[in-house]
Order: sequence, then C-alpha cells, then structure tokens
Amino acid sequence: MIIVLRQGTPKPEIDQLCETISKMGSVTINPVIGTDLTILGLIGDTSHLDPTQIESFHCVERIMHVAEPYKKANRSFHPDDTVVDVGGVKVGGNKLTMIAGPCSVEGKGQICGIAERVKESGAAILRGGAFKPRTSPYAFQGLKYEGLELLKEARAHTGLPIVSELMSPYDIDRFIEDVDCIQVGARNMQNFDLLRQLGKIDKPILLKRGLSATIEEWLMSAEYIMAGGNEKVILCERGIRTYETYTRNTVDIGAVPIIKRLSHLPILVDPSHGTGKRWMVSPMTKAAVAVGADGIMIEVHNDPQHALCDGQQSITPDTFDEIMKEIRVIAQAVGREV
Repeated sequence: MIIVLRQGTPKPEIDQLCETISKMGSVTINPVIGTDLTILGLIGDTSHLDPTQIESFHCVERIMHVAEPYKKANRSFHPDDTVVDVGGVKVGGNKLTMIAGPCSVEGKGQICGIAERVKESGAAILRGGAFKPRTSPYAFQGLKYEGLELLKEARAHTGLPIVSELMSPYDIDRFIEDVDCIQVGARNMQNFDLLRQLGKIDKPILLKRGLSATIEEWLMSAEYIMAGGNEKVILCERGIRTYETYTRNTVDIGAVPIIKRLSHLPILVDPSHGTGKRWMVSPMTKAAVAVGADGIMIEVHNDPQHALCDGQQSITPDTFDEIMKEIRVIAQAVGREV
C-alpha cells in the first residue's frame, strides 16, 4: 500500500499518521520525501488496515494499492531515481557510467595495463573476475584471492573503484574489505541464501539478470537484498537464454525502459556476455545508451586471442577507446553525460 501525502505536509503530521498506522498492525513504514511528492510505503500485511481511518487525516491525498510483489524495488514506493555510490563514482542519475576490464584477472601487468588504458578512455569503474563460474570444471576458474590482490593493486595504480563477482557466502567478509562493488552473477541471481546475506551488509551490489529470469523474478531478487536493509542495488541486463543460438545470449534491450518504468534502481547493460561476439559489442552499446541505460559493462582485454576466459567477446583497449568517442554523441542526444 502507498499513501500519498499532500504537498508540504509538516513532519509532526507525518509522525502522527505513522504512529496511528503502526497501532493498526504489523507493517513496515517507509517514508519517501521527494522533490514534488511525499509518500508512505507500507510493506507487510495491509489487509487489516482501515483505509477510512487513514483517509481521515487531513494530510492524506490518496491511497494506492500495489499489486506487484516487490515493494522496496518498486518505483511506486520510490518515485525518484536511486543513485548508488561505488567508491566515489555515482551510478544512476544523469551521468553514464562506463565499467570496463577483463573477464578474468590473469596477472599484474595485464590488469594494471588494462586499467590504465580504459581509464584514459573514460571508464569510471574497473571490472575483473577473480573467481570465475565456468560451465566446464576443467576451464580456468580464476586466480581467486590472488586475483583480488591484483585488482587492489590496479585500483591503487589508477584510482578506479573495482567490481568483482562473489561466488560463495563464505567470502563475503573478504569482498567487503577488498572491492568497492560486489557482483552477483547470473547463476546466483536466485541464490536466496546469498542474497539474504548481502542484504545485511553496507556495500553496493551489482545484480545480473539470470539466464532465463523474467523481469519480475529479477526484481524479486533485488527485493531479497533490499528487504535485508541494503538498498544499494544496481541491476545489470546481460542477455537471456532464448531459442536463438547464433549469439551467446539474447540482449533484452527492452528490459531497460521496462525497468525504468517499474523500478527506481539504476540499470546497466553488458553487451559482452549478452552477445558473446566482440564485433557486436559496439552496436549493442550504442543501442543501450540510446534506450536509457545508466551505464555499460564491457570486457576489455589487451590480447583477446590469448585470453584465458571469454576472449571471443572481449575487445581491445583501442576498440574501447573508439566506442567511448562514438557514444558521447548518442549520450548527448538523450540528455546524458559520459
């Protein structure tokens, strides 16, 4: 349930209304005071609340019932766009955030060199995999804790905040200490025990869409994190599994405006995993910027042909630089800054 208050309602009246609602039953009240609108978002069993008594308060403009199962991630509960701070970099709002780096950290020279190049081109955050979920148990699984240390060296070298994927809840404390943003990969999108644990920490979470997840399932996964108290969630569309086999996945570009309509959370697009083909990264990046994505996450490798992971979808630093120059025109056209 959402209670829309009259513009300019003083705080004492809001407090009095909240106290009355609390006495009616067990619900969580989330006041959202926006520029043009003030609302009270009620989460829990609202069936026993008396709308007539609530509407009797002079400050109440109207009451709205929310059908969607996700509440905290719902734009109705939070009309203004959420901006998440990742190590000093704002994700969301007017600024287009570019995240770039290799699929997997392979060595100090590799990660530091790539970090330096992508920063020069305009990337604001460095991505790099230390723990790699692979379909085959025989494939390269990442450098693990050594990879995290190398990412920290790259951050110290360039000043770029880092994002890396967490695989196990046992490593949460290490990730809290080492990275600026914790990535939850597609395979863990519905690992609800992990999501609950991430809801208890104070660290930005980049939540990738699951392999075959609907948009509602994706938002419900975000809800798991936010219900625990951590509302620093960034969504990432990385392609879903469809009947098409030409590309690795099918990038759901339409998910961007849908999320913008349903939720206040910032949304990124990952054209590298979304297509699995390096030559498609540039056009899909442009499309994502054009439809309103808050940022792009791209795999960049200094030697894609010899990459230990996902070389076929990684672009070179030179290509990344070209893409950055091209999307500035598109970003300006849709009112965004790069």
